[in-house]
Amino acid sequence: MTDALFAAFQLASSDNHPIHYDREYCQRRGYPGLLAHDMQVFIQTAAGAGLFPHVVDDSLVAFTEASCRFLLPVFVGDTVYPNLKITELVPQNSTGILVMQATVHNQKSQMVMDGQHKYVIKKRPPSTVACDRA
Repeated sequence: MTDALFAAFQLASSDNHPIHYDREYCQRRGYPGLLAHDMQVFIQTAAGAGLFPHVVDDSLVAFTEASCRFLLPVFVGDTVYPNLKITELVPQNSTGILVMQATVHNQKSQMVMDGQHKYVIKKRPPSTVACDRA
């Protein structure tokens, strides 16, 4: 979590609370450095940053839901490790709901965020490959 990421998030979010951008303000409150905004931690779990959109390709219809809990603070200079894991597939008529657990750990292997993503994906058409029978 670099100074540049903090600045980019401030620009994109318009969040100007000094806890995220003023080192002296943070130090006066006993923090070791700038405190990452929770949403700045959450965006590290963006599925598009990994292989997911390439694997589901044209099957991906929509990202429909997200939830998360922020468990520990993240500070400038921390290294975060996001992870997504498919935990459930809920079939529907022509689509399905794909549920993924989203976690973020820090450089101390502490979980700093736990959450869930939900996506609508199209079902694959039935296979047209015939099997030879002996």
